[in-house]
Amino acid sequence: MNILLLGSGGREHALAWKISKSQHCNRLFIAPGNPGTAQHGTNIDLGVNDFELQKAFCLENQVNMVVVGPEEPLVKGIYDFYRNDPELKNVVVVGPSAEAAQLEGSKAFSKKFMQRHQIPTAAYAEFTQENFEEGKKYIQQHSLPVVLKADGLAAGKGVVIAASHEEAIAAFEEMIIHRQFGDASSKVVIEEFLSGIEVSVFVLTDGKDYQIIGHAKDYKRIGEGDTGLNTGGMGCVSPVPFVDEPFMKKVEEKIIKPTVNGLAKENLVYNGFIFFGLINIHNEPWVIEYNCRMGDPETEVVMPRLQTDLVALFAAMDNGTLADANIYYNEKSYATVVAVSGGYPGNYSKNKQIQLPAGKLTEDSIIFHAGTKAVHETIVTNGGRVLTVTASGKTITDAANESRKILQQISFEGMYYRKDIGYEFE
Repeated sequence: MNILLLGSGGREHALAWKISKSQHCNRLFIAPGNPGTAQHGTNIDLGVNDFELQKAFCLENQVNMVVVGPEEPLVKGIYDFYRNDPELKNVVVVGPSAEAAQLEGSKAFSKKFMQRHQIPTAAYAEFTQENFEEGKKYIQQHSLPVVLKADGLAAGKGVVIAASHEEAIAAFEEMIIHRQFGDASSKVVIEEFLSGIEVSVFVLTDGKDYQIIGHAKDYKRIGEGDTGLNTGGMGCVSPVPFVDEPFMKKVEEKIIKPTVNGLAKENLVYNGFIFFGLINIHNEPWVIEYNCRMGDPETEVVMPRLQTDLVALFAAMDNGTLADANIYYNEKSYATVVAVSGGYPGNYSKNKQIQLPAGKLTEDSIIFHAGTKAVHETIVTNGGRVLTVTASGKTITDAANESRKILQQISFEGMYYRKDIGYEFE
């Protein structure tokens, strides 16, 4: 079949790499893609939110399946656009309906959903400009630290963990009154801080059945030892040692099954990935957040570890046979380390020439492009997170060491990466 993949980051490069390996994939188009995705298919100059232009392209190129990488088109209703158009209704869209995508698109929606289905999550309250003063009082009485989340999509930046009431009120005012994140922060969710180790679990579902396709631990802080500012992710490891069979059974029984059953009960149309952002508190899983797509950089370790044909899983999701699918994993450990631009997550420069390794990498090592672009014959930086290097090994430490060895052969002005990804599992 002919497949259109939407997006341009490291997640999309990893998905393109995986999809291109499928025996079911004839032609792969990536819109808009990056120099890395171009190694596995044809990059197309189409915006991820330009549904009308996508329609024309799909009809002209006989596209059978659309795989949606980022969250914004999902929240904006790409699934519904394809499904409700007579000319596109036979195109398989990997992603939930706009209504179901509110699990990521609205923190308040997801919190209420979890409450309705008794899914363990932090206690919370929500506030808008109308009850702003009430919100300030609520913060003053709240135990510390306190977590504030912009309700809508804020490009991964809409969360503040405040250590003092003053800091929390200042952040609250910035979000609500000064509209720090525009409409995304017109409503703010305030919740208790949960202390534990985070892990992400990834599921493919048709809204009734599901398959777990992997899990990973992400490292968000810019500095080694998990210090400094939050980023979009500085690295990832999989499998995570504490995610053993008993813990995973709890995740399935207490979180995944109630979520998927809740989707079915509420008639929320969902054909795609669910990203469960979890925290392990005394060996009990709690939900921090849902995302309605794969994570980045988690995809860069989940896809290499997954041995099952991804396109075959998408087809099973579409034709109602997902429950019968078999999931196979590589037994090795995987680590990915992210190389970022100097100054990230603050201000950084672009268009810095990237020197990549001259020789061929080992079979189990992959460079995934994220914020890169091609200028004539050279590859230059085009974002904060520039690329990731994924490698495998007998242990997480071995895999992380291999990633760093390859990163030592890569250079661009201002390049920085964490040298301690996976440090707590050594």
